[in-house]
Amino acid sequence: MHHPPPAFFSRSAHMVWLGVFLAICSSGCNGTKADPTEIVIGHYGSMTGSEATFGESTDNGIKLAVEEINAIGGINGKKIRLITYDDKGDAREAGTAVTRLVTKDRVVAVIGEVASGLSLAGAPVCQENGVPMISPSSTNPKVTKVGDLIFRVCFIDPFQGSVCAKFARESEKLKASKAAILTDQASPYSVGLQEEFEKAFAALGGTVVSKQTYQAGDQDFSAQLTAIRGAEPDVIFVPGYYTDVGNIALQAKKLGINTALLGGDGWDSSKLGEIGGKALDGCFYSNHYSHQDPSDRVQDFIKKYNAKHKQTPDGLAALGYDAARILFQSMQSAKSLGGADLAAELAKTKNFDGVTGRISIDADRNAVKPAVILEMKDGEPHFVTTIQPGE
Repeated sequence: MHHPPPAFFSRSAHMVWLGVFLAICSSGCNGTKADPTEIVIGHYGSMTGSEATFGESTDNGIKLAVEEINAIGGINGKKIRLITYDDKGDAREAGTAVTRLVTKDRVVAVIGEVASGLSLAGAPVCQENGVPMISPSSTNPKVTKVGDLIFRVCFIDPFQGSVCAKFARESEKLKASKAAILTDQASPYSVGLQEEFEKAFAALGGTVVSKQTYQAGDQDFSAQLTAIRGAEPDVIFVPGYYTDVGNIALQAKKLGINTALLGGDGWDSSKLGEIGGKALDGCFYSNHYSHQDPSDRVQDFIKKYNAKHKQTPDGLAALGYDAARILFQSMQSAKSLGGADLAAELAKTKNFDGVTGRISIDADRNAVKPAVILEMKDGEPHFVTTIQPGE
């Protein structure tokens, strides 16, 4: 999914690489001495900061998968050890965290990030150091283009954008011919998803009647929402993160806007309903799975997760779990745990029975899989429909 400062590579690249260099120096040249009885993997995520539920959920999902594999003896008799670093939702911190994982901790693979902007900070470090990286939920297409060691287990924004556009135009619940869009202009996730939605909505005969922008963390959206209200759209597409979306919904209601909001997987957090409450009733978002899916695979996962964390897992927890399980499956069959051998095995993933659907990795190292549409009611997401790739 998901967000760094704008023009990350042009303006901040030298700062990231300075951080990377310092991290290498401070970690010593030889790295940590490996324990021959274990295999070390890394995770970097936003464990604190405005999108903290993203990192926490993902980490909980990964840990559950690690516990399960270790309970049956690990990989070829070696236990998996997970090291997680908090990148605080900051691109520079993400670059430093990944550098530490690959140079000091000597991990064989890295899982992360949720936010596309942060994956774009970490991926080059993994690629240059020959360590495979799997993003559980970065949906921006640029992430896997960094190199042949970078994978993801989530769908990408061209698919997610078309899913949202198709639902907006064709579902009985919306039948929208006019859409307004409110985008976080500093987030690669938000901008990418907005572009894909706009393209797909126009291709389906819809018209975008207003385009407004904000920046993550803004508190006042009244100017943008007033302009949108004047354009009289049938739906308002808000491809942002849950923290902002909750506030946008509250302010839209205050301005008398009763038009449904529609968004992507950046909405997915238990905090969304806490922030937006009733203002989100009748709003929709695309996501990776629904906890209301009756399949044994999904319900077993929910039961195990709930027993441990006393809450229903969100899509990010499920994607963290799937990412780790796909990694472990590849480790079991790879010729060695060297980067190239492990990547070759990850690339062969076909019809993996994940909690978030059946996952196949394509030639571009992206996951081909379905999406679900959820509707908010009383602060909770409810399953509406599943949309398959190619539909």
